[in-house]
Amino acid sequence: MKVLAITQARYGSTRLPAKILKEVDGQTLLEIHLRRILRSTGIDMLKIATTDEEGSRFITAVADKVGVEYFKGSVDDVLSRFYGTAEPEHPDYVVRLTSDCPLIDPEVIDDVIKYAVEHDCDYVRTDPDSFPDGLDTEVMKFSALERAYKEADMVSEREHVTPFIWKNGSAEGGRIFKSFKLQNKAGRYCASEYRITIDEAEDFEVLKSLIQVLGTEKGWKEYIDYLEVHPELKNINSRFGYNEGYDKSIRNDKKIEK
Repeated sequence: MKVLAITQARYGSTRLPAKILKEVDGQTLLEIHLRRILRSTGIDMLKIATTDEEGSRFITAVADKVGVEYFKGSVDDVLSRFYGTAEPEHPDYVVRLTSDCPLIDPEVIDDVIKYAVEHDCDYVRTDPDSFPDGLDTEVMKFSALERAYKEADMVSEREHVTPFIWKNGSAEGGRIFKSFKLQNKAGRYCASEYRITIDEAEDFEVLKSLIQVLGTEKGWKEYIDYLEVHPELKNINSRFGYNEGYDKSIRNDKKIEK
């Protein structure tokens, strides 16, 4: 069985350009993100799905430094780019991660993979009602990804990779895919309350403080515990919502004319 992890990374950003290339103590957030993924014991390979924008050369430079392969594809059709990254590897399962989660947790990745494999699920995701924003992990069979690539026909489904899968998954009442939303083992720390992602300038303030105090190798719960006892830090970025990019896509959604 082959498990391929793919993280999406692009230079452009509407809210915070080059956000994943910001540095803390000499390391970019992207490098921290990649090295944390590589600590997962459940993946066999990691690749970056980046774009053909000029700025992608900064992304690929970090990839080369860490020793990770990459694929360049469409800026807007992210599903196509993601599928193009996966297809040459012929994996059994694909782990979808995003580089705006620099403190992604390797144990969380392993837990989601384990559940998907042991329960023969087509798709498993971390439950945002249970995990902080910044730990987003999705695991899908390659066959599910391939079907989404061939059949997804809404703009939102092409821009965000997995909506076609989870909307048609059993966890959401769908009939095509067997799916599940995995809750964390440490209680409820939902995405609406805790934010360790990078999308806004305020997010970087929080991440920089966490990394400078705790380093880059702690488990996610230790970062959240620190925010709990330092509410002044937690509150810096607490006004921002979860998954605002997808919400924007839904507001402007339309069917793609073929």
